[in-house]
Amino acid sequence: METLIYIAIPVVIVYFWYAGIIKKRNRAQEALSGVDVQLKKRSNLIPNILKIAKKFMEHEKSLMEEITALRSKVDDGYDQNNKEAVKEHLMTSEMLAGKMGQFMVQVENYPDLKSDQTMLQAQQTYNEVEEQIAAARRFYNSSVTQLNNAVQIFPGNIIANIAGVSEMPFYEADEASKAPVDANEFLN
Repeated sequence: METLIYIAIPVVIVYFWYAGIIKKRNRAQEALSGVDVQLKKRSNLIPNILKIAKKFMEHEKSLMEEITALRSKVDDGYDQNNKEAVKEHLMTSEMLAGKMGQFMVQVENYPDLKSDQTMLQAQQTYNEVEEQIAAARRFYNSSVTQLNNAVQIFPGNIIANIAGVSEMPFYEADEASKAPVDANEFLN
């Protein structure tokens, strides 16, 4: 009977450790899906914004085309279990956010457009979606931190390796987002 207890206790401990790692991986993937939901909201809003702006902003056609191409790339599917695919997806969505930021600054150069009621409402909705994306990113990074800690720290690293669970990438800002903004560039 005592031997059975000595065997059962480590088995139960390993099982609960394993279950904890799987729960953390699932929470991180759920958080990534939450980010994707918010990115999809933004992606669905972008064509409306571009359509409204198109009649006013002929000079910004190349920027609008870049935004459209990035939007399509963000909307493409990717493998949530592939660390590099997740990293690329998150990086592309950051590039899209940067281009949309440039676009919104350019709107300021068009008085008729920035006073258009539909455009004002679209900009407000876009800002709300960006705030929701930021909140989803924070939740995702928090979940990834918990998962990565569980996967990297002994004995979790051994159990994770056996279970086939690996680290997930953090959602990081692209280099353009980290760079300081030169207001002169937009005001001249």
